[in-house]
Amino acid sequence: MSDTAAQIPAEAPAEKTVPGKIVRAWALWDWATQPFNSVILTFVWVSLYLVSDSFLPDDIAAQNADGSIICSRSEDAATAYCQGLSDLSANYGWITFVAGILVLVLAPVLGQQADARGNKKRWVVGGTAALALLQFALFFVHSDPQYFWFGAIAVALGSVVSEIAGVSYNAMLHEVSTKKTVGRVSGLGWGLGYIGGIVALVIVVVVTQLNWFGMDVSDGLAYRLIAVGAAIWTVVFSLPFVLRVPEAAARTDRPKVGFFRSYAVLVKDLAKLFREQRTTFWFLISSAVYRDGLAGVFAFGGILAAVSFGFTSTEVMIFGIALNLVAGVSTILAGRLDDRFGPRAIIVWSLVILIISALFVFFFREQGKIIFWIGGIALSAGVGPAQASSRSLLTHVTPPGMQGEIFGLYATTGRVMSFLSPWLWAAFIGWFGATHFGVLGITIVLVAGLVLMLVLVPANAGRSRAGSPSA
Repeated sequence: MSDTAAQIPAEAPAEKTVPGKIVRAWALWDWATQPFNSVILTFVWVSLYLVSDSFLPDDIAAQNADGSIICSRSEDAATAYCQGLSDLSANYGWITFVAGILVLVLAPVLGQQADARGNKKRWVVGGTAALALLQFALFFVHSDPQYFWFGAIAVALGSVVSEIAGVSYNAMLHEVSTKKTVGRVSGLGWGLGYIGGIVALVIVVVVTQLNWFGMDVSDGLAYRLIAVGAAIWTVVFSLPFVLRVPEAAARTDRPKVGFFRSYAVLVKDLAKLFREQRTTFWFLISSAVYRDGLAGVFAFGGILAAVSFGFTSTEVMIFGIALNLVAGVSTILAGRLDDRFGPRAIIVWSLVILIISALFVFFFREQGKIIFWIGGIALSAGVGPAQASSRSLLTHVTPPGMQGEIFGLYATTGRVMSFLSPWLWAAFIGWFGATHFGVLGITIVLVAGLVLMLVLVPANAGRSRAGSPSA
């Protein structure tokens, strides 16, 4: 099916129907890109390889040859080994900060141009191809300090292209759903993403337990092969999106201007958004704060498990499988509740669950790993629905024909606030001298986002007076 022959009008009627095969193909993109998020960024590649002693000088790495040092203990924290790991984490943090700036600068303008030119699908496909190539590139990150920066930059660039592709992908939600189904379609995408993360992590755990079939995995070969596997996964499972999801028609009422001129149009649109679509404007602000808290849960969850609760590498991966399973199921179920009660209610209750769970982990941490298991599962049950319903709510409150630009601003505002969780995580650890205090930093971000949501975003946002979702 060609894109030209299957174009969907930018302004589809409310009673439109969308074939199930198109919805499923669209949702499968989340599945296709999830190994980058779950395996590369969160639970395996970065946390267990890139910021590990694999990239410390031999004399420093040898200080913990028996694995006895736990860097959250005050008696161990001052060692050169722990300082080396902290330096790796900080350097990786700076690279991701630069990546965030790139998204901040590029996302809204590229989204705006995709709206005007009718090439949102093209941006998704191009970004996905670039993501696959960058994952392939991780195969060349050998277990040696001199390869650290190459690995960190490749991962950061993967985040950039994934985020930019996600802008246009999220903007297409309007075209593959109706007013009555937007919540469940959004939830289906997020849910498939989490389930994809489960399957990918299970494969990694199984192959690891089989000792890589006797293969010599020195020099980081195991992790390098994992990256190749993630790349192949992305290519294969993104094909339904490429082949079945049609491109939306270009907008005739939007200016087709050059790249730099787009910034002037963007400023004008922001001012108009504030004047005429105040709910959309305030939702972008409040969601930027709490979404950074959601990102912090995943960014530092694996580190907290390994450092503060003593999880082994296998336990971290099994923990990741459990979290993705719970998040996937809860997200799909919440998608249906979203259509019934409205996305704002789902977001608020999800944030309440997250805050209570984080405090539970902090205050009862002395009880050991079981506390982190209970708290982590509860956290994952709240993260997925909050993410999916945020996308759903934004679709409801976005002015017609501005999906690409508004979702670009959605990515941008999230990046503007992306310093909050890392900053408070690090600050609380520095102030109190133990890793688990970082949980309080992330909790503060979640509380701030919840307060802003309650104060700035009307209770009926995303819903009509009759109780059904609004446009």
